[in-house]
Amino acid sequence: MESDAMTRAAIVTGATGGVGAATVEALLDRGYGVVAVDLAPPPAAWAEDERIVPLTADVSQEASAAEAVAAAETRFGRLDLLVNNAGLFLRKPIEHTSVDDLQRLLAVNVVGAFVFTRAAVPALARTRGAIVNLGSISGLVGTPGQSAYAITKGAIVQFTRQSAIEHAPLGIRVNAVAPGAIETEFMSKAVAAGSDPGLDWDELRRNNPLGRVSSAAEVADAIVWLAGAEAVSGEILSIDGGHTAR
Repeated sequence: MESDAMTRAAIVTGATGGVGAATVEALLDRGYGVVAVDLAPPPAAWAEDERIVPLTADVSQEASAAEAVAAAETRFGRLDLLVNNAGLFLRKPIEHTSVDDLQRLLAVNVVGAFVFTRAAVPALARTRGAIVNLGSISGLVGTPGQSAYAITKGAIVQFTRQSAIEHAPLGIRVNAVAPGAIETEFMSKAVAAGSDPGLDWDELRRNNPLGRVSSAAEVADAIVWLAGAEAVSGEILSIDGGHTAR
């Protein structure tokens, strides 16, 4: 495809499932070309779609970030949006969480967002583009059994604010979404396994003021909105049915 065929281009990490896959679809629907980064193999259909550049890579590695930015500029001639979605989840109390557990989550959830942001800034400055990070309500309020995960998402909240201030002179906006429980294939399997009494759809709905759980597509819609909200930067947008408003 010609490098100028797409009017806008994005990088999405953690792109093959859940919120990442929904975000890729939402961006394609709005005319973006997408570099879709994940350790997991991409769907076979992506190989036939010239709007997508699948990249199998470890997001915690600087070389992966550089490769993704180069892919966007080579295929699409530009980069307008970075979505730092890749992340690992862990549900363990503090006393059962090892240092290795914490370091594994930090590498993907925090270092990954850092190295991709750093690599993307020069390209985003040329288009006055945007970054959307994936936070969580666990980074805003205490959540039982999620110590390591909450540490990483709290870091993402502050990294978002810091990036918004540092990159504003370049015209780059930086925001984050902070979802509550999301109905994804991963979450559905975890609930169905029944190994964690804290993971129960009825209980999750009871704890939500709207009495519902968000979908991956709803989170993706919020990401796309933040990508285009030209007066918004440094915002942490909760997508939790009012859970953190209480």
